Amino acid sequence: MELEMKWLDQINEEIKNNGPTIAYEKEQWEKPSIYKVPSQVTELNKNAFKPQAISFGPYHYGEENLKLMEKHKHRALLHFLKRCGKPVELLFQRLNQVAKELKDSYKSLDPIWTNNTPKFIEMMILDGCFILEILKVNYESEILVDYDKNDHVFGEHGKLHLTPYIKRDMLILENQIPMTVLHILTKFETNVEEEDHRESLKEKIIKFLDPWPSRIIKNTSLFKTKIIRLGKCTHLLDLYRKSMIQENASHTTPSLRPPMRNLLNCEEPDEDYIIRSARELQEAGVRFKKSDSRSLKDVSFNRGVLRLPAVKLDDSTKYIFLNLIAFERLHVGAGNEVTSFICFMDTIIDTAQDVPFLSRSGILINALGNDKLVAKLFNSLAKEISMDRNGELDMVMTNMKYYCEKPWKSWRASLIQTYFRNPWAMVSLVAAFFLFALTIIQTIYTVGQFYQKDC
Repeated sequence: MELEMKWLDQINEEIKNNGPTIAYEKEQWEKPSIYKVPSQVTELNKNAFKPQAISFGPYHYGEENLKLMEKHKHRALLHFLKRCGKPVELLFQRLNQVAKELKDSYKSLDPIWTNNTPKFIEMMILDGCFILEILKVNYESEILVDYDKNDHVFGEHGKLHLTPYIKRDMLILENQIPMTVLHILTKFETNVEEEDHRESLKEKIIKFLDPWPSRIIKNTSLFKTKIIRLGKCTHLLDLYRKSMIQENASHTTPSLRPPMRNLLNCEEPDEDYIIRSARELQEAGVRFKKSDSRSLKDVSFNRGVLRLPAVKLDDSTKYIFLNLIAFERLHVGAGNEVTSFICFMDTIIDTAQDVPFLSRSGILINALGNDKLVAKLFNSLAKEISMDRNGELDMVMTNMKYYCEKPWKSWRASLIQTYFRNPWAMVSLVAAFFLFALTIIQTIYTVGQFYQKDC
């Protein structure tokens, strides 16, 4: 009874103090940008949200399988300070000035960090310096004089055998540090104002994490412009996501869109609004073409042509998309673009039979092995996620639906597929028409002769 009274008193006291206010609750939603993924999500893919080689930030700090990299973080800090020629105390002081902001970036931070600011700052410095050193040894060859070429982390040996795992861990949602840390460290090293080095840092990060390492940026000025348009980013995963959905400046979005329901569940679509698979779309006369850009938002449907961005599929694809989807799910205001794209792809890739239609068009670049694995990948990514029916993909699906409802489109597609894509079938068709024409002529001639005899 006493416990009940305490609870009642607490509620009455909070109401009396006019709490909680909208402004206070809004602040609680807006501050965090790094989250622990809920158990109902991690249960579906347990290994996708855990770092395999190195920890960044507090959530996985001290885990047994990640401890080995702590000494290399320490080495990175020593190299960083030696190159700067500045005392570590000054660096600590600068990060300590924003300690509260850094802590607020984490949702549900353990008391071991909230109550121990020096330890928290130490972790931020070590993790941030390691990231900057990894970026340097991959894109600034002169830095290699600081490390032996056979260094297992920062040398050529590390680039070959360890860097792929570090890249993977940099894109884990639970394994992030605020971008503020990297900006402060870069300014500390270069004495350049934050605004001047911010875009350069973004450029290095995107090039490092780019899943298309063979891509050559031919237009440097255009690339730098795209970097500037990314805007403020909270951490590496956020930066990577924005680079994936960034549209070209010339991209335009049609303004007219028929009203629809708010959400389309990927696993249980509305019976009146079923999106066909790629094979069925092709049978209905839809053609597939690769979009002009790699942006996941560059999806369009016009005059029977569905344009989709090229997507490279390999062993890293699944964990990258799962963490991007988790970030969109947990971070208020992040958007739903990646989730909607995956949901859309799941609707048109139902089985392995749908994959070749997209692969032949250069939309799917399959490094997984076979088409069955590709179908399984998209089907698994789309579990328990929903598409934003107020987004641009809603209009694309609506146009596809209306197009496929016209029966003559299917007849035309069937005719082309059956007779005009096979030269021998085309010859047979022409021959058949020729014989049919001769038969009609012969019939007319015979009937004409019959009437002439009667006359």
